[in-house]
Amino acid sequence: MVSASIAPQRVMSYVAAMKKPRMLIIVGPTASGKSALAVHLARRFKGEVISADSRQVYKGLTIGTGKISKREMKGIPHHLLDAASPKRRFSAGEYARRARRALDMIYHINKLPIVVGGTGFYIDALVGRIVLPDVPPDKKLRAQLGKKSAQQLFTLLKEQDPKRAKSMDTPSERNNEVRLIRAIEIAQGDHLSGQPGDMIYHITCESERYHILWIGVRPEDAELKRSINARLKQRMRAGMVDEAKRVHKAGLSYKRMRELGLEYRSLALLLQNKISEKEMVRELESDIWRYARKQIGYWKRNEDIRWFTPAQKTNIERVVRKWLEK
Repeated sequence: MVSASIAPQRVMSYVAAMKKPRMLIIVGPTASGKSALAVHLARRFKGEVISADSRQVYKGLTIGTGKISKREMKGIPHHLLDAASPKRRFSAGEYARRARRALDMIYHINKLPIVVGGTGFYIDALVGRIVLPDVPPDKKLRAQLGKKSAQQLFTLLKEQDPKRAKSMDTPSERNNEVRLIRAIEIAQGDHLSGQPGDMIYHITCESERYHILWIGVRPEDAELKRSINARLKQRMRAGMVDEAKRVHKAGLSYKRMRELGLEYRSLALLLQNKISEKEMVRELESDIWRYARKQIGYWKRNEDIRWFTPAQKTNIERVVRKWLEK
């Protein structure tokens, strides 16, 4: 019990200190307007943004990933953009560690952290909704698997972990050799330890650590398709192909570009003269739409998310304000 002799201001500080730290999380498919909404809310509620995007985390991959520009940030600090070299994989575990450091810094200056992105695995790792596998890298196994094609790796994964293979059964994932090798590595590590692979995706309770408000942004399908296609055309005009040439010249291999998936996979094929620019755009329109549908499917499992259309900005503000006042 707090002594009655303590000044009211100190009582309020004591109560505030006992509250769980708040975290606003904005999720949704690519091209849904999440980044613009995060900036708007950060300006309204004194926040800073932590990006949760598995490719925007890499330096130099700007146009191809649709990374927010300095002008679009409108002075709001953004964390975990351009944070790593694209030549090496940035894991969900590493993301969670660095994002938590950013959270601590934002809390220290009494700002509201706003986590925004479409990489569900990153966000779930950050807040503890999934348990990351405790399987260390196996250099010998990786060297052996590195000699196999993506198709051979996916076939092997289906044999060793059918559930994980089913979750990766998309064109982008089936061609991501790094993720396929890691999935096989985990499957074999779990087999040796006697733990089932699906234990990796066990959901935990994180409510004791953070007070989280989940906001989902989901346009209607027709609107989302138009946004995806318009955004792709805009990036092509902005020099997406030239950017791919620059990062390749700077040392990013075509193999690594293919592993990064989506735009960079198609750009690698274009630069190797395996497809035409027209074929690349047509392929990307289809692949990005499938990826957006996959993102929506991922978030459907989270019943805490409150979904809105991009036009419901006023409603979203009202919900956030009410949450902050609790």
